[in-house]
Amino acid sequence: MQNTLLNRFEVSLAGLPQILGKATPEQLRQRSQPEKWSAHENFAHLAHFTLVTQDRMARILQEEAPLIERLKPDTEPAFLLLVERSPQEVLAELKELRAQLNQQVAALSEAQLERVGIHSAAGPMPLREWLELFLVHEAHHLYLAFWRIREVLQQAR
Repeated sequence: MQNTLLNRFEVSLAGLPQILGKATPEQLRQRSQPEKWSAHENFAHLAHFTLVTQDRMARILQEEAPLIERLKPDTEPAFLLLVERSPQEVLAELKELRAQLNQQVAALSEAQLERVGIHSAAGPMPLREWLELFLVHEAHHLYLAFWRIREVLQQAR
């Protein structure tokens, strides 16, 4: 089971070049819909969420069933700082943070994967489920970034 989880972590960003396509940094920053995040904001969120996941994982491994609150990215200073950086910097940071997280996941034992953290909305979950949540959440934001880029490119035609 650990190998399958690790494999999914190792390949989850593999489609990034296809998602980015030929979008320029300016297009990545552009919002195709005023109320929706740009692709850049989605990537900044993923970098921030990777940091948050590393912190959550450390808490689950060190504390006994810690309560972990839901993330509110729009108010998180670390997210807001990432959004101010260039798309190239954010993507490089995302890749570096994911490489670190992948190493951390690779080092987990089966016993560590069963340690529990309490999600403020979903309740008690073993670390294995927290990592599944991370992958699903990441995939959702990659999907959103894909569509934001395509919408911006379509508007440019």
